[in-house]
Amino acid sequence: MTTSQVSTPLPQDNQDLCGLLGKHLIYTYSNGWKYELYIKNASTVEYRVHPSKGEPNPLTGRWVKDLKAVTARLGDGLYSVAWVQVAGTCASLVINTQQRWLHFAGFLAKWANDNPAPLAGFQNDHLDEILRYRDIGPIAPQMQEDLFATITFLEDRGVDNEDVIAYPPEQVPDGFLDRTN
Repeated sequence: MTTSQVSTPLPQDNQDLCGLLGKHLIYTYSNGWKYELYIKNASTVEYRVHPSKGEPNPLTGRWVKDLKAVTARLGDGLYSVAWVQVAGTCASLVINTQQRWLHFAGFLAKWANDNPAPLAGFQNDHLDEILRYRDIGPIAPQMQEDLFATITFLEDRGVDNEDVIAYPPEQVPDGFLDRTN
């Protein structure tokens, strides 16, 4: 067999997500924003937005359960997770579990960027209200966010664990966000 006959597997040929599914991450963006993400299964994520020591985050206090997502393996320890928020915002994360960093690219709906207050709190309890805001809009022009973060804590909590993101950010125990590994 010649070199030209040897085919290299494409990333989509190996969608083994076991290195990401069930993972719970705490990470801090370069601007100081602190987030928590749980990869509940191959098509669902949950997250919380925590108070930050750096630049104020208008979404502090937000938490979301059972958000539909698209998840893909890009390479060894490298994954993509993307979703569309009920608000009309599109989010995409590239997560490197080996080097412990992630990159967020987001396209925030104009109404949500101009008036983030309706998005704070538990999204699942306010879906109808958020949908009304989204439908009134405007969605465009969207504001682009481009941020890198350091993963400070990473653990395996198993798939479909309802106890990982189970209460609001303001109720996490003291020291919870300061854990590192």
